[in-house]
Amino acid sequence: MGKVFKIAGMVVVVGFLLQKGLAAQEKDSALMMGIIEKGDTIIHKNIPEIVVFPQREFKNNRQRRRYNRFIEKVKKVYPYAKLAGEMLREYEPKYLALEDDRSRRKMMKELEQQLLDEYKDDLKRMTLSEGRILLKLIDRETSRTSFSLIKDFRGGVPAVFWQGIARLFGSNLKEEYDPKGEDRIIEEVVSLIEIGYL
Repeated sequence: MGKVFKIAGMVVVVGFLLQKGLAAQEKDSALMMGIIEKGDTIIHKNIPEIVVFPQREFKNNRQRRRYNRFIEKVKKVYPYAKLAGEMLREYEPKYLALEDDRSRRKMMKELEQQLLDEYKDDLKRMTLSEGRILLKLIDRETSRTSFSLIKDFRGGVPAVFWQGIARLFGSNLKEEYDPKGEDRIIEEVVSLIEIGYL
């Protein structure tokens, strides 16, 4: 009988300590999800995605310098692409809410003038290759090609005109962003910028 009381007492003490420990743990940590499988509890927690890229191997210093210049170009134009995405999200609902074409044209002219006043000098200093990267990144940020953006907001004739100008300089406003193919290096650099590595 004494053994039973000792065991019962130990169970009560262990239970009390476990309860105290669990209460302290609840205060100190976030609630975790668990999956019970065949009597075992497996803790389930979402962890942030880790981006892994293959290490770049360069045949010579010239390739390394070229890659580093490319990184600098992407870093230079990426903020403008982010701005384009933010502006599209801000102004597109306002644009679509306007009743008539005259109001829409007026809004676009005012916005265009505001952008020219603020960014004209920066855009003039961009090289052709930086402009091509910018077009790709605008497509990445807005999920729409530059051609479709111009067509939606300015009309078909201006879109065709600017496509012709772009073609003269070796660009294509209709070209879509391809993060797994042709534009994978741009995607790699942008991902590194977004996680704070570059």
